[in-house]
Amino acid sequence: MKSWNIGVVGLATLAVIVAGSYAPDGVMVGVGIVAAAATGIGWPHFLAVPAKKTLAAVIALSGMGSAVAAAYAPAPGFLDYVPAFIAAGVIAVFIVQLVRGTGQAQRLESTLGSCAGVLLSCLGAGWIASVRFNGVQEMVLVAGLSAAVALLSGLLRWPDRIVAPLGIAAAGLVAPLAGLVFSNISVAAAAVVGVVMGSVLLSFRRMVTLRPGRLNLAAVLGMGVAPVWAVGSLCYFIDKLLIY
Repeated sequence: MKSWNIGVVGLATLAVIVAGSYAPDGVMVGVGIVAAAATGIGWPHFLAVPAKKTLAAVIALSGMGSAVAAAYAPAPGFLDYVPAFIAAGVIAVFIVQLVRGTGQAQRLESTLGSCAGVLLSCLGAGWIASVRFNGVQEMVLVAGLSAAVALLSGLLRWPDRIVAPLGIAAAGLVAPLAGLVFSNISVAAAAVVGVVMGSVLLSFRRMVTLRPGRLNLAAVLGMGVAPVWAVGSLCYFIDKLLIY
């Protein structure tokens, strides 16, 4: 049931991202700000760590800054400022842990998990960079379709050992078909896109199945948005390094 709810949120997020890529300039910035906020609010709840509000602010603000920077950074360095926001977010996480004082519970889990949340929140700026990049214009659509197939596979209430290879294979098959229909991406390159997208998204499904207990709305929202938003950088770098 947890996987189903999170998968639906991920599919909705993916639809908004793909639709935003075809919208006028500035819409993707708004999408990025909302996605970073959702990741920031929900990720500490999914981890069930202390200091949720403070860590949520750190994760959200880091992602928002990366999204805005990716939208207005001069070409071709669309993501040049993202590492700075990641570093600032990680430093802020450590400062929060220091302010909490010694002897606090779950300090290691909170630190490592929140740093991962900062990374996920900031990497989503790759979607914005993909829209601005003069590579394969349909790359966001092809990546979105392969990611959607992986998320749909994750909705199946089957064991991970079956769902994972099935979803990766399906995403790897759909991406070349989408590439042939919507763009001139080669079959091999499109297959790489699908396999990478499927592998990353389905690995987060494993995190959900391993987590004990029920998830509140914030945790479902954060876990549904975070991985879908984060794979934007994969979309951008595959387009830039492998295809373009």
